[in-house]
Amino acid sequence: MWVVVYMAQGKEMSEKIGDLLTKEGFLIKIKPIYKNVAPENNYYKIMVPKSEASEAHKVLMENKYL
Repeated sequence: MWVVVYMAQGKEMSEKIGDLLTKEGFLIKIKPIYKNVAPENNYYKIMVPKSEASEAHKVLMENKYL
């Protein structure tokens, strides 16, 4: 099961967070919230497997000033 660990505004920010988590060894999925919104204005769910959620949160908190 996948769980949301972060909600990012804009495609660029979601990719930046996704890259950070991937470099740390996490499997990720990034999905847009809205269908008919431009990528730069949309919000994105960043998801990891449930078993990795706690560790992913720690990594995000350590890097909160991306």
